[in-house]
Amino acid sequence: MQKTIAVIRGDGIGPEIVDQALLVLDRISGLYGHEFTYIDVDMGGCAIDKYGDPLPEEMLQKCLAADSVLLGAVGGPKWNQVPGPMRPEKGLLRLRAGMEVYSNNRPAKIWPQLASASPLKPQIVEKGIDFLIVRELTGGIYFGRHDTFTEDGRTVAVDELRYSEDEIRRIGRIGFETARKRGGKLCSVEKSNVLDSSRLWKKVMHELADEYPDVVLTDMLVDNCAMQIVKDPGQFDVIVTENMFGDILSDEASMITGSIGMIPSSSLGDTSRGLYEPIHGSAPDIAGKDLANPIGTILAAAMMLRYSFDMAAEADCVESAVSAALDQGFRTGDILPPNSDGLTLVGCREMGRRIIENMKKG
Repeated sequence: MQKTIAVIRGDGIGPEIVDQALLVLDRISGLYGHEFTYIDVDMGGCAIDKYGDPLPEEMLQKCLAADSVLLGAVGGPKWNQVPGPMRPEKGLLRLRAGMEVYSNNRPAKIWPQLASASPLKPQIVEKGIDFLIVRELTGGIYFGRHDTFTEDGRTVAVDELRYSEDEIRRIGRIGFETARKRGGKLCSVEKSNVLDSSRLWKKVMHELADEYPDVVLTDMLVDNCAMQIVKDPGQFDVIVTENMFGDILSDEASMITGSIGMIPSSSLGDTSRGLYEPIHGSAPDIAGKDLANPIGTILAAAMMLRYSFDMAAEADCVESAVSAALDQGFRTGDILPPNSDGLTLVGCREMGRRIIENMKKG
């Protein structure tokens, strides 16, 4: 199979972690007979330095012409004084809008080898944590009407939480399709005991359920979900929810895994083309020092294989190789515990090499 990937190395540690992910994809290409073509795209601070624009139109068009986009990280203190509309992060927002990606998908997975880093009790972690949050990305309270005004001599602020049934239906389909590719369980999270928008959300989700008889749908109120994520995270497979709830729950979920450097994410829309990236930032303080953890970016590439290219076996190959490298005791600095007996500290390039060595066709 032939696929074109737009590659945004970005700023800080972005180039070095992306380089390792590309080497992993090259290995997949060799093992499974695929052909990946990489197109370099400048976005973020590096694009500001080159073009005075965090995402020139030409670069956006390259992304839109590709089958998917792999992103490292953007931003850093170097560009803190740049006017707001031209900040590196504005390039990312423009990219999401241009690609029309409305679904952010973030896994929360505890790797058994890193279980001691989780803040949860060992008896909870031992049950296993491996779920994915599908968050609606372009609607809800973040995109509703915002207004601050004076009423009866007092300052009043209003933020509108608005969803149409079409917006709910399209993110709901992403949730069902994702659950179908995982464990077949979908938890729809809302606040239907209080909010009209959530009652509409629940109604549409149950209408969709008739189209997916192979997926088990459950409902959960958002406050209960927040509690359950720390009480019994092993019960979840896929969670689908609206923008603000997803923002909060996905940040909570990322913390229970013990390391931000291990977590990838994807953003998807109506097509198979997606935007894939680790959830961490550009870490400019360690950029170029071969200290960064490339695993989040490598796992983002695995998500691309699974969800955009329908290459489940290839994604499994990458994830198994990551697990094997951890089993062998290799750790970058961010995942090396204080008691590191039997573990080996490695840099970004060496971690990538060790993962590639463990990649075998299943």
